[in-house]
Amino acid sequence: MSEGGQTPDWFWEAVETPSESGSVEVDDCDINYLTWSGPGKQGLLLVHGHNAHAHWWDFIAPFFKDDYQTAALDLSGMGDSDHRDTYSTDTYAREILAVADALSMPTDTIVVAHSFGGRMALRTFVEHPDRFGGLVLVDSGARDPEEQKEKARDQGPPRLAQSKVYPSREIAMSRFRLQPPQQCANQYIVDHIARNSVEYIDEEDGWSWKFDDEQSMRMERAGDAAEEVRALTGRTALIYGEQSESFSARSAEFMKSLLPELEMYPMADAQHHVFLDQPLGFVDQLKDVLSRWR
Repeated sequence: MSEGGQTPDWFWEAVETPSESGSVEVDDCDINYLTWSGPGKQGLLLVHGHNAHAHWWDFIAPFFKDDYQTAALDLSGMGDSDHRDTYSTDTYAREILAVADALSMPTDTIVVAHSFGGRMALRTFVEHPDRFGGLVLVDSGARDPEEQKEKARDQGPPRLAQSKVYPSREIAMSRFRLQPPQQCANQYIVDHIARNSVEYIDEEDGWSWKFDDEQSMRMERAGDAAEEVRALTGRTALIYGEQSESFSARSAEFMKSLLPELEMYPMADAQHHVFLDQPLGFVDQLKDVLSRWR
């Protein structure tokens, strides 16, 4: 955490580390990605959550660039990737695969995927079991069925996100909120993410969010998360927030029952957005997992 409200030096060093952007076409859409290091090493591919983008990893990826070919992508309808008329689990799986292939990432590449991205990564691994070397799910996976029903009752039917525009970047950033809602003590991280979550439309419309507000309504889901977890054959780890309201210890134990070899790592003092709440703790935990897998 920052001290006295100041942004720590490690954060500035991380986000000021140069990255390069590129894109690959998948089903007539350009999929944007960022890279922090090139081929020649084991791969590390980072996948963001719902309505997020590759810049969520700006303060995490640089810690791994010296030892891994490190990259992150924008799933379609989010970040700087194109929008689609319809979205699907299988399409997102193809996007993850296509970015790894476009970057010539080796077959021992590890995929680290948060929240919604974890669900899409699960599908990728089931469809292409020999393409990657391991999967690290971050507060994501197969939820305990009874807990999922309870949450569905509490939340009610899905709501359409409203497309909002703002007269300035500063006003748009001030409206940024984490979803699902939570407080984050590291405001400097939230500010960085907010800064990279808006884009200029035009003089009349001003600034808006970098995601398709109709993505959820036009999303076609395929497969069953529990069956996909059970079908995993490679190294798999779960890092989840002990205080997460999205993925509880109960769901973690449910996943362990599906996949006994699953490695589980609860993060203390962390909610759903684990690596925002405990960025350095998350880096240390991920480094530990990766070092043992190597």
